[in-house]
Amino acid sequence: MNSLQDKAATTADTEPPVQTAIIIAGRVFVPAGDVETFITEAQATYPVAAANPGNVLISFCVEDAATGTVTVLEQWTSQEALDRHLATPEVMALFVKWSPHMRNEVRKFDALNERDPRA
Repeated sequence: MNSLQDKAATTADTEPPVQTAIIIAGRVFVPAGDVETFITEAQATYPVAAANPGNVLISFCVEDAATGTVTVLEQWTSQEALDRHLATPEVMALFVKWSPHMRNEVRKFDALNERDPRA
């Protein structure tokens, strides 16, 4: 091999493989009078997520109680990890109960090239 091929082979051997993170982000809107109940029930799924080795982050927080706006932020190492989470009885029950009462503007993103936002 020439030196350029040697360098490319060495770089490929030393660089970590590119991983895609699954990011779930957005807002849900529930009736303002129900926002605290929704948050309590949504946050009750934190231990379920924590037990999943593919969970990096899960957060539900009230953005605006007066409008029933809740911010959702999750990070998963793979689609399989997210699928496992969504298939748990606790998460399925949360969706069954709340889906008819909320507007869901949460989206899923495939994230590459993770880095410090200050860089």
